[in-house]
Amino acid sequence: MQSLVLQTSWERAIAPQDREVIESLFHETKNNNTELVVFSPIKEAINHKKDLLITVLVHNFSEQTLKFENTKIVYRVEDHVIAKHNFTIPVLPIPPMISMPWTFLFPEGSYSSNQPYESGILRLSE
Repeated sequence: MQSLVLQTSWERAIAPQDREVIESLFHETKNNNTELVVFSPIKEAINHKKDLLITVLVHNFSEQTLKFENTKIVYRVEDHVIAKHNFTIPVLPIPPMISMPWTFLFPEGSYSSNQPYESGILRLSE
């Protein structure tokens, strides 16, 4: 059975209304196991460093721990690739059958700044 877990840094920093959004999204999407790893979108933004921030709920529906070690992730809006980047995130191993929120930072230059970035889909790339 899929469970929601927040990383320690998220537990300390998350606002109550953001926790409610994440918990609600988890209950809506915890059975969407059409793939082994599913990214359910939460929000998108660009920060002061001009990084594209994509916050998602990462569902690991597999039976193995999900690790991000030079893992290529692609962000698409409709049929357009808006961003792609290789991520190594040692603090983000996601055990089997766990869902966890995370914000992926696509540095300036790894995304198309002249395209709208709202309402996209994040996916692992082969």
